[in-house]
Amino acid sequence: MAEHLSRVLEPLRVGNLTFRNRIFVPAHTTNYGEDHLPSDRHRAYHEARARGGVGAIIFESIRVTANSLGRPQAVCGFDPACIAPFRRVTDAVKAHDTRILGQIIHLGRQVEGDFERTVSWGPSPIPWSTTALPPRPMDEDDMAEVIEGHVVTALNLVEAGFEGIELQMGHGHLLQQFLSPLSNQREDTYGGTTENRLRFPLAVLAAVRAAIGPDITLGIRVSGDEYVDNALHIEEVERMVPMLAQAVPVDFVNVSHSAYHASYSLATQMADMAIDPAPFRTLPERIRAALRAAGHETPVFAVCRFSRLAEAEEMIASGRADAVGMARAHLAEPAIVKKTLEGREDEIRPCIACDQGCAGMLEKNLPIRCLVNPVAGLEAEWSEPEDAPATQPRRVLVVGGGPAGLEAARVAASRGHNVTLWERTDGLGGQLATAAAMPKRSKFGDFLAFERSALARLQVRVAYGEAADADAIAAFGADTVVLATGSDPVRQHVPGGGRTVTVTEVIADPDALGGAVAVADVTGEWTALAAIEHLADLGKRVTVFLPINAFAWRTTIYSTLATSRRLRERKVKLMPLRKVLAWDGTTLDVEDVSTGEREAHGPFGALVFAQHNFADQSLYRELKRRGIPVRQVGDNVAPRTALEAVFHGHKTAREIA
Repeated sequence: MAEHLSRVLEPLRVGNLTFRNRIFVPAHTTNYGEDHLPSDRHRAYHEARARGGVGAIIFESIRVTANSLGRPQAVCGFDPACIAPFRRVTDAVKAHDTRILGQIIHLGRQVEGDFERTVSWGPSPIPWSTTALPPRPMDEDDMAEVIEGHVVTALNLVEAGFEGIELQMGHGHLLQQFLSPLSNQREDTYGGTTENRLRFPLAVLAAVRAAIGPDITLGIRVSGDEYVDNALHIEEVERMVPMLAQAVPVDFVNVSHSAYHASYSLATQMADMAIDPAPFRTLPERIRAALRAAGHETPVFAVCRFSRLAEAEEMIASGRADAVGMARAHLAEPAIVKKTLEGREDEIRPCIACDQGCAGMLEKNLPIRCLVNPVAGLEAEWSEPEDAPATQPRRVLVVGGGPAGLEAARVAASRGHNVTLWERTDGLGGQLATAAAMPKRSKFGDFLAFERSALARLQVRVAYGEAADADAIAAFGADTVVLATGSDPVRQHVPGGGRTVTVTEVIADPDALGGAVAVADVTGEWTALAAIEHLADLGKRVTVFLPINAFAWRTTIYSTLATSRRLRERKVKLMPLRKVLAWDGTTLDVEDVSTGEREAHGPFGALVFAQHNFADQSLYRELKRRGIPVRQVGDNVAPRTALEAVFHGHKTAREIA
C-alpha cells in the first residue's frame, strides 16, 4: 500500500538527527499549559501522534522571557522548573522512535502584558492591529535580555531531552518584526537595509548556536511572504535565508508564511477551507532553490494544510521540499501515518480546515479542540472508541443523522453496541450537508463521507424516511435511544407584511431572491457568514444589517480577516448598529441604534433573516414521560455549532454502558 509514498517514507538526516520518515508535526499552540509549564495533557497529546507514526514533532512556541508569556496556558522555557515536566514529554515521544524538537520564541508586540503585567517589545512603536497598543521600541539592553532568554531556554530544553531547537523567525513574531519593513522602521543599525534588519535576528541565532554547540540540531522557521503591502515578500526572503545560513550553520529551514498582523496576512497562517493552499507551496520551493544556488544542502520543510500523505509525497518527489509538516491533519487524526501505511485511509478522520476548534479556541484563550476529532486534547482521559469496548453491548437506536447522530452512531458501534440509525430524510448530514452545498464550505462533505464510510464498515443499520414518533421508538425496544433530531430554522416575522427568508432557504434556492438581497444577522455565526459570502459569490448585491457594532462576532478572526477581504472585493455593504423595524417585501426600515433615527433602505428582492434555530423538545419529553431510556445530543439539546454537536454525540456514546 505504501509503494506510492516512497519519498515520504525515506529517512531524512537533519543535522545529527535522523527522522524515520519525512512527515513531522510542526509547532502549533495548544493552550494546554498549566501555570506556564508543560502539562500531562501535552504529554498525552504528543505521545498519541508519536504512536501514530510521525517522524518528528516540534513542540509549540516556548517563551524565552516573562514579557513574551501572554496567556497563562503559554509555556515558558527560561524557568528551570520547566525541565522536569518537559522531560516527561520528550521521554514519551522518543519511546515511539519519533524525534522531538522545541521551538523557542519571543512574540514581541503581540503580547500586551495583560496577564503578566509586562510591557511588550518591538523594533518600532507600531501596533499589530488598529485596536492594539504600540510596543516599546527596543534598545540594546532589551536585545541583550532577549538573546540571553533564548540561550537559557535552549539550554534548558536540551537538558530536558529535546533533540533539536527551532528558532522562530516567522509568523510576525519578534525576530520577524525586525526582519520586516512592515514593523521595523528604525533609523539606526537595526533598520533600513536588509543587512541591518537581519542584524538582531542573526545575533540571536548565532548566540543559540554557540550555546548548544554544533551537535544539537538547530533550525529556523521563516515566513516566505507576509502578504501585506510594504512588508516582507518572497523576493527578499529568498535572499535573506542564504545570508543567515552562510553566517550561522543551520540544519533545516522550515518555511511558512504570514505575519501576525490584523489583515488578510493573519488569515493565511491557518488557511481555512475557503483558501486555496497551493500558492503557499511555492514558497519553500523558491527558498530551497535559493539555498541550493548558494551552495547549501540544508533540508527545507514545507507547511500549510497538507491533509493527506499523498500531497506530501508529491511535494517531496517534485523536489520542492525535503519534509512536510502536518499540524491540523494530526490534530484531526493522530495516526494518519500509521493508518495510511496499513491501507486504512478510509478510517482517517479528515482535517476539513474549518478552524472552529483550533484557531477558534486559540482566539478565546481556550485549549484547542477539533470538530472532527473530539478526542483531541483529551488523550490522557480517552482512548480511541474501539479501544474502549462496552462492558455489555446494548441495542442502541439513534434518531437523526446529522453531525451529532452520525458521531454517536459511529462511536457506539465502534465500542461494540448494536446500532440502528433512523433518518427522516433521504440522506445523512443534516445541517452540515446543507453547508457542504456551498463551494467555500464543501469540505464539510469530507467529514460526512468519513462518517458514512464508518457506519458502513461498522455495520450500522441506517433507515431513511423514518419520521420517528414516540410510538415507533417505543415499539423498536432499544436499550438506549439517542435523540439527535437537531434543530429547525426560525422564520422571523417582521412588521410590514413582507415575508422573510431563512438561511436554509437561501442555500436551497438562491435564484428566488432577486439581484439585491438584504441580510439581517442577529447570530454572528458561521452559518450566516457562509450564506452572505455564498450570495455575493453568486453575483447578488448584498447589504448586511447588524444590530451591534460587530460582524461575524462568533466566528474567528483567523477566518474573518480573509472573508472580509473577499466580501470587500464583492462590494458587500455592512451596516452595523442597524436594527430591523419593518419589511414590506421591497423596502427595509431600520433604526440607527446610535441615534434612534429611522432609515429606509432598498429596493431589495428579499430579506434574509439569520436567526438562531429552535429545538423542539416535545418528543424528548414524551419519551421521558413513558420511561423510555433516552439521551439528547447536539442541537436537540440546544442549537449551537457542529463543533459542539459532534463532541456531544461522541461523549454520549462513550457513556452508554
